[in-house]
Amino acid sequence: MGTRYLLNVIESSQKQRVELRNKRYMDLYVKPGHTREKRERVVREWYREELKKLIPEYVKKWESIMDVSVREWRIKLMKTRWGTCNIQAKRIWLNLELAKKNPRCLEYVVVHEMVHLFERKHNDRFKAYMDKFLPNWRGIRDELNEKSYDSSQWDY
Repeated sequence: MGTRYLLNVIESSQKQRVELRNKRYMDLYVKPGHTREKRERVVREWYREELKKLIPEYVKKWESIMDVSVREWRIKLMKTRWGTCNIQAKRIWLNLELAKKNPRCLEYVVVHEMVHLFERKHNDRFKAYMDKFLPNWRGIRDELNEKSYDSSQWDY
């Protein structure tokens, strides 16, 4: 997470998968003749599984610190937001693109969405909660927004 890799597409009859090699390459194993869309789907599923490893750790950590509970979290590809929070359902949605960012950015978004369980709006009270729980949140927010890893421009 948070590292750029050179994509190496390997057509193979083996199981579709993604493997990282030498901290530099992302090897994408796909069946011969797979379309760009199918290749992209394999990579997205790999990113989704990577996020699923980290999100529960962050949610559990911050539930304890913040003394609040999240009933459910989910992952989806979003075009304009890093995350959303349904206050009534206590559900947070996290953008699949967070898998391409530094893990501290994912943690920031988790905390940000959980703070919405205390305060709906991005007002002074919200910022005070963010300052309390994650004092360096502004720097992480800036890091999150400075680089785009828009995979729509990638050649699969």
